[in-house]
Amino acid sequence: MIRADPPWLGCWRDRLALKSAAVAARMIGRSEEETAIRDSVLLTGVGEDPGPAGKLFLVTRMLTRRSGTVTTSLVQELAALLGIHWGDGLAAIPDLVDSAIQSGRAAPFAVADLITAISAVRPDAEVLALGLADVVLAHKLNWPRPVPLLLPGRFGPASRTIGGRGRVRPGEPAYSKAICLALVDGVNAALRSAADIDRRAARLLAVRSKVRTKGAEPVIRKLLAEDAVPASAPGGDLSRWAANRLFERLESFEAVRELSGRSSFRIFGL
Repeated sequence: MIRADPPWLGCWRDRLALKSAAVAARMIGRSEEETAIRDSVLLTGVGEDPGPAGKLFLVTRMLTRRSGTVTTSLVQELAALLGIHWGDGLAAIPDLVDSAIQSGRAAPFAVADLITAISAVRPDAEVLALGLADVVLAHKLNWPRPVPLLLPGRFGPASRTIGGRGRVRPGEPAYSKAICLALVDGVNAALRSAADIDRRAARLLAVRSKVRTKGAEPVIRKLLAEDAVPASAPGGDLSRWAANRLFERLESFEAVRELSGRSSFRIFGL
């Protein structure tokens, strides 16, 4: 599916990144759900602080939108957003990622080894470790960009100990098996999400020719490429009034949904 490169892959990755951010928020003891995290990013002005939960989404989304190697500057940027104090353990991460990519181990085991290695030097960096594990997986499978598969299932059944009373942790004997099972669960969930987005994208593309608004095309492309688009700033040259009219028309065709549940500061997406 990834290699087929459907036009909505960007939206799909963003949706999985948003789910990852909600799980990451829970991991660090926060209570924000996906809607609140989306709001914190989309309704924050350029250069303004989106808050701790919003920064989690910036991290997970940044990882899905990039390709290439993991550099020290990238790890520093991610650590700053996550509020992790920089130190020697973090400085070693680019080399750990490179070693995992070059490893002859099968992809799930290379990923498990990486998470274990990062957790050994920085136990406070599990969110970062899981995010970078998806980067390694993408390299191993020759995907152009990472797909968030591990963070969304962090609290899923794959990581539970026998009896379900605890969680298998990096470095424990059962951890590699837990990662293998977590990846299977993550792929299943990601494919279900893709099937839903594919149906919604097909509807948007089907009504594309019926939309006469000048400047609508960049907005339609953005809807396919991102999780959501604020009606107040959809991009392109549309005025706020024209943008609202465009989204109302797309909504009437059932080609987009309003995602915030508000009558003002509305946010739309597939």
